[in-house]
Amino acid sequence: MSDALITGIVVFVLATYLGAELIGRVPPTLHTPLMSGANAISGITVVGALLVAAAGLGWISTVLGFLAVVCAMMNVVGGYAVTDRMLQMFKKEEKK
Repeated sequence: MSDALITGIVVFVLATYLGAELIGRVPPTLHTPLMSGANAISGITVVGALLVAAAGLGWISTVLGFLAVVCAMMNVVGGYAVTDRMLQMFKKEEKK
């Protein structure tokens, strides 16, 4: 196995562990505001996945890039829907 592949796997595992630990320690009242910030990161993920899918590095790269685009877009859309729903809770009702 190449050094780049091993380095990539190590970074992925460490990022997954660190992310799970950080999110696990956040109080429930802060989860929704953090989701808004995570949507921006997911937007960056979409751009990266598009670059991988369009790079022409083989069919495996294209398929995995496409799946990454689909998953990241589901995360972005779902995150914005939840954030919008949360913001609706704080709007004052209009008097008629």
